[in-house]
Amino acid sequence: MKGDPKKRGFSTRAIHAGQRPDPTTGSVAVPIYQTSTYVLDGLGEDKGYEYARVQNPTRQALEANVASLENGLAGHAFASGMAAIQALMTSLRSGDHVVASHNVYGGTYRLFDKVLDRYGLKFTWVDTTDPANVAAALTPETRMVYAETPTNPLMEVSDIAALAEIAHGADALLTVDNTFLSPYFQRPLSLGADIVVHSTTKFLNGHSDSVGGVLITSREEDAEWFQFVSKSAGAILGPMDSFLVLRGIKTLAVRMERHEANARQVAAMLDQHPKVRTVLYPGLESHPGHAVQKAQASGFGALITFDVGGYEEAKRLLDRLEVLSLAESLGGVETLISHPASMTHASVPAAIRHELGLTDGMVRVSVGIEDVEDLLEDLERGLDAI
Repeated sequence: MKGDPKKRGFSTRAIHAGQRPDPTTGSVAVPIYQTSTYVLDGLGEDKGYEYARVQNPTRQALEANVASLENGLAGHAFASGMAAIQALMTSLRSGDHVVASHNVYGGTYRLFDKVLDRYGLKFTWVDTTDPANVAAALTPETRMVYAETPTNPLMEVSDIAALAEIAHGADALLTVDNTFLSPYFQRPLSLGADIVVHSTTKFLNGHSDSVGGVLITSREEDAEWFQFVSKSAGAILGPMDSFLVLRGIKTLAVRMERHEANARQVAAMLDQHPKVRTVLYPGLESHPGHAVQKAQASGFGALITFDVGGYEEAKRLLDRLEVLSLAESLGGVETLISHPASMTHASVPAAIRHELGLTDGMVRVSVGIEDVEDLLEDLERGLDAI
Protein backbone atom coordinates (compact mmCIF):
# COMPACT_ATOMS: atom_id res chain seq x y z
CA MET A 1 0.00 0.00 0.00
CA LYS A 2 1.66 3.21 -1.19
CA GLY A 3 1.48 6.51 0.66
CA ASP A 4 0.91 7.09 4.37
CA PRO A 5 -1.12 4.13 5.71
CA LYS A 6 -2.17 6.19 8.76
CA LYS A 7 -4.34 8.27 6.43
CA ARG A 8 -6.26 5.21 5.21
CA GLY A 9 -9.52 3.91 6.63
CA PHE A 10 -9.77 0.88 8.89
CA SER A 11 -11.00 -1.59 6.26
CA THR A 12 -8.37 -0.45 3.78
CA ARG A 13 -5.63 -1.02 6.36
CA ALA A 14 -7.13 -4.37 7.36
CA ILE A 15 -6.80 -5.53 3.78
CA HIS A 16 -3.50 -3.91 2.84
CA ALA A 17 -1.35 -2.90 5.84
CA GLY A 18 1.86 -4.92 6.05
CA GLN A 19 0.99 -6.82 2.89
CA ARG A 20 2.95 -5.76 -0.15
CA PRO A 21 2.57 -7.80 -3.32
CA ASP A 22 5.11 -10.62 -3.40
CA PRO A 23 8.21 -9.21 -5.15
CA THR A 24 8.82 -12.42 -7.09
CA THR A 25 5.35 -13.11 -8.49
CA GLY A 26 3.18 -10.11 -7.59
CA SER A 27 0.95 -12.38 -5.50
CA VAL A 28 -1.84 -10.39 -3.83
CA ALA A 29 -1.92 -12.75 -0.84
CA VAL A 30 1.17 -12.84 1.37
CA PRO A 31 2.85 -16.21 0.71
CA ILE A 32 3.12 -18.81 3.44
CA TYR A 33 6.87 -18.90 4.01
CA GLN A 34 6.98 -22.45 5.34
CA THR A 35 10.69 -22.56 6.02
CA SER A 36 12.85 -23.05 9.08
CA THR A 37 15.95 -21.23 7.81
CA TYR A 38 17.31 -18.99 5.03
CA VAL A 39 20.38 -19.31 2.79
CA LEU A 40 22.95 -16.53 3.24
CA ASP A 41 24.50 -14.77 0.26
CA GLY A 42 27.82 -15.14 2.01
CA LEU A 43 29.32 -15.14 5.47
CA GLY A 44 27.75 -12.20 7.29
CA GLU A 45 25.54 -11.40 4.29
CA ASP A 46 21.80 -12.01 4.57
CA LYS A 47 18.58 -10.53 3.21
CA GLY A 48 17.27 -9.67 6.66
CA TYR A 49 16.34 -13.25 7.47
CA GLU A 50 18.45 -15.81 9.29
CA TYR A 51 16.23 -18.24 11.21
CA ALA A 52 12.45 -18.59 11.27
CA ARG A 53 12.09 -18.37 15.05
CA VAL A 54 13.51 -14.85 14.76
CA GLN A 55 12.07 -13.68 11.45
CA ASN A 56 9.37 -14.97 9.12
CA PRO A 57 7.85 -12.80 6.36
CA THR A 58 4.33 -14.13 6.85
CA ARG A 59 4.41 -13.51 10.58
CA GLN A 60 5.96 -10.08 10.10
CA ALA A 61 3.17 -9.11 7.70
CA LEU A 62 0.60 -10.01 10.36
CA GLU A 63 2.51 -8.13 13.05
CA ALA A 64 2.65 -4.98 10.92
CA ASN A 65 -1.03 -5.34 10.11
CA VAL A 66 -2.28 -5.59 13.70
CA ALA A 67 0.02 -2.76 14.77
CA SER A 68 -1.60 -0.57 12.14
CA LEU A 69 -5.13 -1.51 13.19
CA GLU A 70 -4.43 -0.76 16.87
CA ASN A 71 -2.53 2.46 16.06
CA GLY A 72 0.53 0.95 17.70
CA LEU A 73 4.27 1.09 17.13
CA ALA A 74 4.85 -2.64 16.71
CA GLY A 75 3.11 -6.00 16.96
CA HIS A 76 4.44 -9.40 17.98
CA ALA A 77 2.61 -12.65 17.27
CA PHE A 78 2.72 -15.70 19.53
CA ALA A 79 1.56 -19.30 19.45
CA SER A 80 -1.54 -18.59 21.57
CA GLY A 81 -3.19 -15.79 23.49
CA MET A 82 -1.76 -17.23 26.70
CA ALA A 83 1.73 -17.34 25.16
CA ALA A 84 1.33 -13.64 24.37
CA ILE A 85 0.33 -12.87 27.97
CA GLN A 86 3.23 -14.97 29.27
CA ALA A 87 5.62 -12.99 27.05
CA LEU A 88 4.07 -9.77 28.33
CA MET A 89 4.69 -10.74 31.94
CA THR A 90 8.39 -11.41 31.29
CA SER A 91 8.78 -7.63 31.19
CA LEU A 92 8.29 -7.73 34.98
CA ARG A 93 10.70 -8.88 37.69
CA SER A 94 10.32 -10.87 40.88
CA GLY A 95 8.78 -8.65 43.52
CA ASP A 96 6.87 -6.49 41.03
CA HIS A 97 3.18 -5.91 41.67
CA VAL A 98 0.27 -6.06 39.22
CA VAL A 99 -3.25 -4.72 39.74
CA ALA A 100 -5.60 -6.88 37.66
CA SER A 101 -9.29 -6.97 36.83
CA HIS A 102 -10.96 -9.32 39.28
CA ASN A 103 -12.91 -10.95 36.45
CA VAL A 104 -10.62 -12.15 33.67
CA TYR A 105 -10.45 -15.14 31.35
CA GLY A 106 -9.92 -18.29 33.41
CA GLY A 107 -6.63 -19.07 31.70
CA THR A 108 -5.30 -15.63 32.60
CA TYR A 109 -6.30 -16.15 36.22
CA ARG A 110 -4.62 -19.57 36.23
CA LEU A 111 -1.37 -18.17 34.79
CA PHE A 112 -1.21 -15.28 37.22
CA ASP A 113 -2.36 -17.11 40.35
CA LYS A 114 -0.90 -20.59 39.89
CA VAL A 115 2.22 -20.05 37.78
CA LEU A 116 3.62 -16.53 37.99
CA ASP A 117 3.00 -16.28 41.72
CA ARG A 118 5.65 -19.01 42.11
CA TYR A 119 8.20 -16.64 40.53
CA GLY A 120 7.60 -13.79 42.95
CA LEU A 121 5.15 -11.64 41.00
CA LYS A 122 2.40 -10.22 43.19
CA PHE A 123 -1.18 -9.69 42.08
CA THR A 124 -4.06 -7.72 43.54
CA TRP A 125 -7.47 -8.43 42.04
CA VAL A 126 -9.89 -5.49 41.98
CA ASP A 127 -13.08 -4.34 40.32
CA THR A 128 -11.55 -2.09 37.66
CA THR A 129 -14.93 -0.67 36.67
CA ASP A 130 -14.32 1.78 39.53
CA PRO A 131 -10.98 3.54 38.93
CA ALA A 132 -10.82 4.36 42.64
CA ASN A 133 -10.35 0.65 43.36
CA VAL A 134 -7.28 0.62 41.14
CA ALA A 135 -5.84 3.73 42.75
CA ALA A 136 -6.35 2.25 46.22
CA ALA A 137 -4.57 -1.00 45.24
CA LEU A 138 -1.39 0.67 43.98
CA THR A 139 1.83 0.11 45.90
CA PRO A 140 5.38 1.39 45.37
CA GLU A 141 6.07 -1.95 43.65
CA THR A 142 3.19 -1.68 41.15
CA ARG A 143 4.50 -1.91 37.61
CA MET A 144 1.38 -2.80 35.65
CA VAL A 145 -2.39 -2.47 35.63
CA TYR A 146 -3.92 -5.34 33.66
CA ALA A 147 -7.52 -4.92 32.53
CA GLU A 148 -10.04 -6.78 30.44
CA THR A 149 -12.85 -4.64 29.12
CA PRO A 150 -15.44 -5.97 28.63
CA THR A 151 -14.53 -8.80 30.98
CA ASN A 152 -14.99 -12.51 30.41
CA PRO A 153 -17.74 -13.54 31.08
CA LEU A 154 -19.39 -10.88 33.28
CA MET A 155 -19.10 -8.17 30.61
CA GLU A 156 -17.85 -5.53 33.05
CA VAL A 157 -16.66 -2.33 31.38
CA SER A 158 -13.72 -0.24 32.60
CA ASP A 159 -12.80 3.32 31.64
CA ILE A 160 -9.52 2.85 29.76
CA ALA A 161 -8.49 6.51 29.79
CA ALA A 162 -9.09 6.75 33.54
CA LEU A 163 -7.08 3.59 34.22
CA ALA A 164 -4.24 4.87 32.03
CA GLU A 165 -4.07 8.12 33.99
CA ILE A 166 -3.97 6.27 37.30
CA ALA A 167 -1.35 3.77 36.12
CA HIS A 168 0.90 6.42 34.61
CA GLY A 169 0.64 8.50 37.76
CA ALA A 170 2.26 5.57 39.59
CA ASP A 171 4.89 4.99 36.85
CA ALA A 172 3.10 1.79 35.88
CA LEU A 173 1.94 0.54 32.49
CA LEU A 174 -1.63 -0.17 31.45
CA THR A 175 -2.24 -3.36 29.50
CA VAL A 176 -5.70 -4.00 28.02
CA ASP A 177 -7.02 -7.30 26.72
CA ASN A 178 -9.03 -6.13 23.70
CA THR A 179 -10.04 -9.59 22.45
CA PHE A 180 -13.79 -9.17 22.94
CA LEU A 181 -14.19 -6.01 20.86
CA SER A 182 -11.28 -6.24 18.40
CA PRO A 183 -9.59 -3.07 17.08
CA TYR A 184 -12.60 -2.50 14.86
CA PHE A 185 -14.69 -1.38 17.82
CA GLN A 186 -12.07 -0.36 20.41
CA ARG A 187 -8.47 0.88 20.27
CA PRO A 188 -7.02 1.09 23.79
CA LEU A 189 -3.66 2.58 22.74
CA SER A 190 -5.50 5.63 21.43
CA LEU A 191 -7.12 5.97 24.86
CA GLY A 192 -3.82 5.96 26.74
CA ALA A 193 -3.04 2.26 27.22
CA ASP A 194 0.55 1.16 26.68
CA ILE A 195 0.07 -2.44 25.54
CA VAL A 196 -2.81 -4.33 23.95
CA VAL A 197 -3.18 -8.10 23.96
CA HIS A 198 -5.42 -10.20 21.73
CA SER A 199 -6.16 -13.84 21.37
CA THR A 200 -6.03 -13.94 17.57
CA THR A 201 -7.91 -17.23 17.90
CA LYS A 202 -11.05 -15.15 18.35
CA PHE A 203 -12.37 -12.30 16.20
CA LEU A 204 -9.14 -11.44 14.39
CA ASN A 205 -8.98 -14.89 12.83
CA GLY A 206 -12.74 -15.24 13.01
CA HIS A 207 -13.10 -18.72 11.54
CA SER A 208 -12.22 -21.07 14.41
CA ASP A 209 -9.33 -22.61 12.49
CA SER A 210 -6.26 -21.09 14.15
CA VAL A 211 -4.82 -20.53 17.63
CA GLY A 212 -2.62 -17.52 18.31
CA GLY A 213 -2.03 -14.29 20.20
CA VAL A 214 -0.53 -10.84 19.66
CA LEU A 215 0.93 -8.01 21.69
CA ILE A 216 0.82 -4.47 20.31
CA THR A 217 2.70 -1.68 22.05
CA SER A 218 3.13 2.06 21.70
CA ARG A 219 6.59 2.06 23.37
CA GLU A 220 9.90 1.34 21.67
CA GLU A 221 11.39 -0.32 24.77
CA ASP A 222 8.48 -2.77 24.98
CA ALA A 223 8.73 -3.56 21.28
CA GLU A 224 12.42 -4.36 21.64
CA TRP A 225 11.81 -6.56 24.67
CA PHE A 226 8.96 -8.51 23.06
CA GLN A 227 11.15 -9.15 20.02
CA PHE A 228 13.95 -10.37 22.30
CA VAL A 229 11.54 -12.64 24.20
CA SER A 230 10.17 -14.04 20.93
CA LYS A 231 13.72 -14.93 19.90
CA SER A 232 14.76 -16.21 23.32
CA ALA A 233 11.68 -18.17 24.42
CA GLY A 234 10.46 -19.09 20.95
CA ALA A 235 6.68 -19.25 21.42
CA ILE A 236 6.15 -17.61 18.02
CA LEU A 237 3.17 -17.96 15.70
CA GLY A 238 3.85 -20.25 12.74
CA PRO A 239 3.52 -19.11 9.13
CA MET A 240 0.34 -21.07 8.38
CA ASP A 241 -1.48 -19.61 11.37
CA SER A 242 -0.13 -16.15 10.54
CA PHE A 243 -1.58 -16.53 7.05
CA LEU A 244 -4.95 -17.64 8.41
CA VAL A 245 -5.18 -14.67 10.78
CA LEU A 246 -4.19 -12.25 8.01
CA ARG A 247 -6.89 -13.72 5.79
CA GLY A 248 -9.45 -13.41 8.58
CA ILE A 249 -8.58 -9.79 9.30
CA LYS A 250 -9.40 -8.81 5.73
CA THR A 251 -13.11 -9.28 6.54
CA LEU A 252 -12.93 -8.12 10.17
CA ALA A 253 -14.94 -4.93 9.60
CA VAL A 254 -17.85 -6.57 7.82
CA ARG A 255 -17.88 -9.50 10.22
CA MET A 256 -17.93 -7.33 13.33
CA GLU A 257 -20.84 -5.31 11.97
CA ARG A 258 -22.85 -8.48 11.39
CA HIS A 259 -21.78 -10.00 14.73
CA GLU A 260 -23.05 -6.94 16.57
CA ALA A 261 -26.25 -6.56 14.56
CA ASN A 262 -27.16 -10.15 15.44
CA ALA A 263 -26.06 -9.74 19.06
CA ARG A 264 -28.31 -6.72 19.56
CA GLN A 265 -31.34 -8.75 18.49
CA VAL A 266 -30.34 -11.75 20.58
CA ALA A 267 -29.77 -9.57 23.66
CA ALA A 268 -33.12 -7.84 23.20
CA MET A 269 -34.92 -11.19 22.97
CA LEU A 270 -33.17 -12.61 26.03
CA ASP A 271 -33.80 -9.42 28.00
CA GLN A 272 -37.55 -9.87 27.55
CA HIS A 273 -37.70 -13.64 28.04
CA PRO A 274 -39.47 -14.77 31.24
CA LYS A 275 -37.04 -17.67 31.83
CA VAL A 276 -33.95 -15.46 31.72
CA ARG A 277 -33.06 -13.84 35.03
CA THR A 278 -30.36 -11.43 33.92
CA VAL A 279 -28.70 -10.41 30.67
CA LEU A 280 -25.18 -8.96 30.64
CA TYR A 281 -24.55 -7.07 27.40
CA PRO A 282 -23.07 -3.57 27.29
CA GLY A 283 -25.29 -2.71 24.34
CA LEU A 284 -28.32 -2.72 26.60
CA GLU A 285 -28.97 0.70 28.10
CA SER A 286 -29.65 -1.02 31.42
CA HIS A 287 -26.07 -2.31 31.57
CA PRO A 288 -24.02 -0.36 34.15
CA GLY A 289 -21.12 0.01 31.70
CA HIS A 290 -23.21 1.11 28.74
CA ALA A 291 -22.30 4.80 28.88
CA VAL A 292 -18.56 4.17 29.33
CA GLN A 293 -18.38 1.72 26.46
CA LYS A 294 -20.43 4.00 24.23
CA ALA A 295 -17.94 6.78 24.94
CA GLN A 296 -14.71 4.80 24.43
CA ALA A 297 -15.72 2.32 21.72
CA SER A 298 -17.66 2.45 18.48
CA GLY A 299 -19.67 -0.68 19.21
CA PHE A 300 -20.70 -3.22 21.82
CA GLY A 301 -19.54 -6.48 20.29
CA ALA A 302 -20.99 -9.96 20.08
CA LEU A 303 -20.60 -11.44 23.57
CA ILE A 304 -23.65 -11.91 25.79
CA THR A 305 -23.88 -13.63 29.15
CA PHE A 306 -27.24 -14.54 30.62
CA ASP A 307 -28.43 -16.39 33.72
CA VAL A 308 -31.16 -19.02 33.65
CA GLY A 309 -31.10 -19.87 37.35
CA GLY A 310 -28.81 -22.84 37.95
CA TYR A 311 -26.69 -25.62 36.52
CA GLU A 312 -29.64 -27.91 35.70
CA GLU A 313 -31.48 -25.13 33.89
CA ALA A 314 -28.36 -24.27 31.91
CA LYS A 315 -27.85 -27.93 31.00
CA ARG A 316 -31.43 -28.30 29.76
CA LEU A 317 -30.97 -25.23 27.58
CA LEU A 318 -27.61 -26.30 26.18
CA ASP A 319 -28.69 -29.90 25.51
CA ARG A 320 -31.64 -28.75 23.41
CA LEU A 321 -29.81 -26.45 20.98
CA GLU A 322 -29.43 -27.38 17.32
CA VAL A 323 -27.80 -24.37 15.62
CA LEU A 324 -25.67 -22.89 18.40
CA SER A 325 -22.50 -24.89 19.02
CA LEU A 326 -21.63 -25.87 22.60
CA ALA A 327 -17.89 -25.25 22.63
CA GLU A 328 -15.01 -23.39 24.21
CA SER A 329 -13.75 -20.21 22.57
CA LEU A 330 -15.53 -17.33 20.86
CA GLY A 331 -15.29 -14.96 17.94
CA GLY A 332 -15.99 -17.42 15.12
CA VAL A 333 -18.45 -16.90 12.30
CA GLU A 334 -20.51 -19.66 13.91
CA THR A 335 -22.37 -18.90 17.13
CA LEU A 336 -20.59 -20.54 20.06
CA ILE A 337 -22.21 -21.04 23.45
CA SER A 338 -20.58 -22.16 26.67
CA HIS A 339 -21.08 -22.68 30.39
CA PRO A 340 -18.30 -20.58 31.99
CA ALA A 341 -18.44 -22.11 35.48
CA SER A 342 -17.62 -25.59 34.16
CA MET A 343 -15.70 -24.64 31.01
CA THR A 344 -13.71 -21.42 30.51
CA HIS A 345 -13.62 -20.51 34.21
CA ALA A 346 -13.45 -23.94 35.84
CA SER A 347 -9.93 -23.08 37.05
CA VAL A 348 -11.30 -20.21 39.13
CA PRO A 349 -12.18 -21.50 42.63
CA ALA A 350 -15.91 -21.80 43.27
CA ALA A 351 -15.72 -19.38 46.20
CA ILE A 352 -14.19 -16.69 44.00
CA ARG A 353 -16.71 -17.33 41.22
CA HIS A 354 -19.48 -16.90 43.79
CA GLU A 355 -17.91 -13.69 45.08
CA LEU A 356 -17.70 -12.30 41.55
CA GLY A 357 -21.30 -13.24 40.78
CA LEU A 358 -20.30 -15.85 38.20
CA THR A 359 -23.10 -18.32 38.84
CA ASP A 360 -23.69 -21.91 37.75
CA GLY A 361 -26.73 -20.68 35.85
CA MET A 362 -24.76 -18.39 33.55
CA VAL A 363 -24.39 -19.12 29.86
CA ARG A 364 -22.11 -17.14 27.54
CA VAL A 365 -22.93 -16.68 23.86
CA SER A 366 -20.55 -15.50 21.17
CA VAL A 367 -23.07 -14.48 18.54
CA GLY A 368 -22.04 -15.46 15.03
CA ILE A 369 -23.06 -14.21 11.62
CA GLU A 370 -25.74 -16.77 10.76
CA ASP A 371 -29.30 -15.71 9.90
CA VAL A 372 -30.43 -14.18 13.15
CA GLU A 373 -33.90 -15.71 12.86
CA ASP A 374 -32.34 -19.15 13.15
CA LEU A 375 -30.40 -18.11 16.25
CA LEU A 376 -33.47 -16.68 17.94
CA GLU A 377 -35.50 -19.79 17.13
CA ASP A 378 -32.78 -22.04 18.51
CA LEU A 379 -32.52 -20.09 21.74
CA GLU A 380 -36.29 -20.19 22.13
CA ARG A 381 -36.10 -23.96 21.68
CA GLY A 382 -33.48 -24.22 24.39
CA LEU A 383 -35.32 -21.94 26.81
CA ASP A 384 -38.52 -23.92 26.27
CA ALA A 385 -36.71 -26.94 27.78
CA ILE A 386 -36.33 -25.15 31.13
